[in-house]
Amino acid sequence: MSSEGPAVSRRQGTLFVVSAPSGAGKTSLCRTLVTAIPGLRHSVSYTTRAARPAEVAGRDYHFVEEAAFRVMIKDGEFLEWAEVYGNLYGTPRTPVRQWREQGIDVLLDIDAQGASQIRRQEPDAVSIYILPPSLEILRRRLEDRRADPPDEIAKRLRKARDEVKHYRDYTYVVINDDFQSSVRQLECIVVAERCRTVTLDLSSLEQALLETREER
Repeated sequence: MSSEGPAVSRRQGTLFVVSAPSGAGKTSLCRTLVTAIPGLRHSVSYTTRAARPAEVAGRDYHFVEEAAFRVMIKDGEFLEWAEVYGNLYGTPRTPVRQWREQGIDVLLDIDAQGASQIRRQEPDAVSIYILPPSLEILRRRLEDRRADPPDEIAKRLRKARDEVKHYRDYTYVVINDDFQSSVRQLECIVVAERCRTVTLDLSSLEQALLETREER
């Protein structure tokens, strides 16, 4: 006699939206989370900015010219898009839809503008805001990554002072003081959301339990 119970299926993959001020560690956290959680896919955004050192096209971003990006906007290919620091960023609609239809969870690593658009279109999306422990630590992280000149770092810090208030619009907040602790918190959020009743199709399990009770 088989010990396996009835299958529990997902109605649809959950959409997780992660935002943070520049330099708060969002990208590194998301990349680690995807490797740690099976069945979670990271949606790779399109951008018009140039690739930074060590960034890989297709893994970190799809790098395109502005003209091509504008055509994609016109054709409705983006789930959301926004202009950030003079560059355009957008989330491709098709792969996100296909993954979710297959019951695969999708992680979006996007800014507050894009997250606001997602919340309007996908009210069931789970949003997470990553906060730095302090602006001084944020400054050090921006300087340590050696990706931007001092004037760009100053601009990002000024914007961060305005951006941090957006945490109130999100479902969860994670303060990225210790990286491993922050990853564990994100893992807990994903696991908890996967257990929500509204995301599961328990009809076969319910029927099996009812049949068992009737047999007794």
